[in-house]
Amino acid sequence: MPHPAILVDADACPVKEEIYRVAARHKAHVRVVSNSPFRVPVNERVKRVVVSDGFDAADDWIAENAGPRTVVITADILLAERCLKAGALVLRHDGKSFDAASIGSAIATRAIMEDLRAGMDGVGGGPPPFGKTDRSRFLQALDRVLVGMG
Repeated sequence: MPHPAILVDADACPVKEEIYRVAARHKAHVRVVSNSPFRVPVNERVKRVVVSDGFDAADDWIAENAGPRTVVITADILLAERCLKAGALVLRHDGKSFDAASIGSAIATRAIMEDLRAGMDGVGGGPPPFGKTDRSRFLQALDRVLVGMG
């Protein structure tokens, strides 16, 4: 059975180092996908994929390469939906997963928040700070998913 692949929506990913560590333990292949180059470890299983700076080019590459035995790391709800439809497992940076049961409400919440932000004229707080608990939850979730793919 082939090793699992991890596709990383890298532009705003705060857990890249954690992904590399867990992937190495499980011999998973990692593709770090972005519009601009990132440093990645020198490792035959880790590859950087730089796409054009076209709108959604990184998302399109990830969605087109997602499938069974693939874990996608993203906070992008619409990308998560596309990857779930392709059969991939999807984790957010805080370790919470998107799945068929949760994606519909996540999309609806996203639309509501977009409408709220549009009416606030740039006033607002954004997401809460990313903390150690989020990082720990992510490590545990990624490890659990890869063990499940065993």
